[in-house]
Amino acid sequence: MTVQDEIYQKLSSAFSPESLNVVDESEDHRGHAGYQEGGQSHFRVAIVVPEFAEMSRIARHRAVHVAIGPEIIGRIHALTLDINS
Repeated sequence: MTVQDEIYQKLSSAFSPESLNVVDESEDHRGHAGYQEGGQSHFRVAIVVPEFAEMSRIARHRAVHVAIGPEIIGRIHALTLDINS
């Protein structure tokens, strides 16, 4: 399973989002810090979860990081989040 698939699975399980898109943007960062041959280092997540409406932006980001988990966060270089309610 790819890291992209792992992120998607963890977020789907944690939040039952209305919309979820996980994109591996690693190739866009070739030659930059943190790039790993073969990708799996830079990700963009767009997620829509109605329950996030009650949360601050920081609380939303923390919730997503907790759901993804330290084992995945520790393996990637960059995670861009577009979080909506």
